[in-house]
Amino acid sequence: MTIKRLHFVQGLLKMKKWYGGLLIMALGMMLLFLYNVKGIQPQKQSAKQSAYNFFHNHTPGDSINGSSNLPVNSSEVELKRVTTPAKRPHLVHVAGLDDLYDMKNLSKEETNSVLIWDSLRSLLSRSDALAETAQGVKEASVAWKELLSIVEKDKASKINKMDGPENQNCPFSVTSPGKAVPDSGITLDLPCGLVVDSSITLIGIPNNRSFQIDLAGLEQEGEPNPPIILHYNVSLPGENMTEEPYIVQNTWTSDLGWGKEERCPARGSANIQEVDGLVLCNIQAVRSNNKGNANVDQPASDIPSNISSESVHRTANFPFAEGNPFTSTLWVGSEGFHMTVNGRHETSFAYREKLEPWLVSSIKVAGSLSLLSILAKGLPVTEDNDIVVDIENLKAPSIARKRLALLIGVFSTGNNFERRMALRRSWMQYEAVHSGEVAVRFFIGLHKNNRVNFELWTEAQAYGDIQLMPFVDYYSLISLKTIAICIMGTKIIPSKYIMKTDDDAFVRIDEVLSSLKGKPSEGLLYGLISSKSSPQRDEGSKWYISEEEWPHDTYPPWAHGPGYVISRDIAKFIVHAHQERKLKVRISSFPSWDGG
Repeated sequence: MTIKRLHFVQGLLKMKKWYGGLLIMALGMMLLFLYNVKGIQPQKQSAKQSAYNFFHNHTPGDSINGSSNLPVNSSEVELKRVTTPAKRPHLVHVAGLDDLYDMKNLSKEETNSVLIWDSLRSLLSRSDALAETAQGVKEASVAWKELLSIVEKDKASKINKMDGPENQNCPFSVTSPGKAVPDSGITLDLPCGLVVDSSITLIGIPNNRSFQIDLAGLEQEGEPNPPIILHYNVSLPGENMTEEPYIVQNTWTSDLGWGKEERCPARGSANIQEVDGLVLCNIQAVRSNNKGNANVDQPASDIPSNISSESVHRTANFPFAEGNPFTSTLWVGSEGFHMTVNGRHETSFAYREKLEPWLVSSIKVAGSLSLLSILAKGLPVTEDNDIVVDIENLKAPSIARKRLALLIGVFSTGNNFERRMALRRSWMQYEAVHSGEVAVRFFIGLHKNNRVNFELWTEAQAYGDIQLMPFVDYYSLISLKTIAICIMGTKIIPSKYIMKTDDDAFVRIDEVLSSLKGKPSEGLLYGLISSKSSPQRDEGSKWYISEEEWPHDTYPPWAHGPGYVISRDIAKFIVHAHQERKLKVRISSFPSWDGG
């Protein structure tokens, strides 16, 4: 039957030209008939796929050709149609949001550090916003009003040649003389919080049964007590070692009360878990017989199984004892707090949601303890801009080009002053930055601490490379910074590529630009790509993701945070989907998309 039809077509080709229209119609009908009956598939076209189609059609589980550390191009991904989109979110009232947009007393030059606020406003007002958005905005509105007040006072003090308390720089260290701890405890203020590698050293002598060390945050309006970011409770052995000694670590907030306590010594999996590569409890069993050396470590296989003996071992090895002087250092890591006592690591405690070290405002010591001294050092400090000799060379160059080759957005926190200065004096000195081919901007949320905010504001005005965020800098809101970078790279500083990195990374700008020369200008996700990762379902984890937030067993391909590059069309898609409220924001450090 098919052969006869083809002969018929050949006969038509020999007819006169006025049969041409009929020929075309017949040929089209036959091809359509053959396609439907025989299942002939049209040949796939190699046309480049847009970022919009890529993200709307890609779902978890799609395969990626190539290694996980190669760039991902949308045309290389096998596509699948997503399910019907969810109902479009609506805009709601968020307490404090209007106060953040009060800038009537700021000059045009001063508002250069808040250029993306208008574009972020609708995102902060969405009915499906991240759970912490309302709190982050409300606290930011209080901080913003106080900052504007301080800025006005600072302007007046300069006119009158007077110095106020706000003009005092953040100190590198603070100390308190030793004395017996009264019933009310001893408090040492930490003016600008803590940063990674900050440390607090205490020298003391336990007098009785227990003592406590608390790292407290700032008191908030309407809350009776400030949050406790770390509660460190030491209980000494009972008389004649009738009770086992222990250390309890925990947190407290007015909303949730006490969190889940972590106890050392601990049995089970606690010693297997790690924070910054260190175990939660460093319990070393020792020999209890008179012949053995009490300071010699013993393998786990030699530990006696009987409980009373184990209790003796733990008591003999406990780092604190009544009447014995100790030197303890509480230091800040990337993932948590760590305590060393007399030179040995004893405990680690992972940071919890919205209870991060930059929020710490004081340390309080209470209980039965003779405190000889407290020294906090490695605190965040700022440079006096009046005496920075190379300040002109460190300022962000003016942008003369209509479109840059690369915008680099750097995630930072308010009191990481030294890290930002280190970047300005190192890789931000590449010629590509000075020539205007590449722009670098820091993206920083507001701080709860007035002094930190004022120092941050002063830094932003001095160097012109800081973009403040209209929310408090909680880790759970980090996805909003990702969107902010895309807005900056498409609307404010248009760039061919947009890169995200952190303030503890060194970017070889020359190598990045060189590697991008051979890459496509559309549909590019370039960096260390993970294509087979699963959401964290442990509710106690800082990276916990509920099934409501992400119902799938695996994530779509995503790039690791220390550094990745996307092409301009992907950034434009993110901005467009955000404006149309078709973009869902996840707590994890990358946004996700659903159709619309």
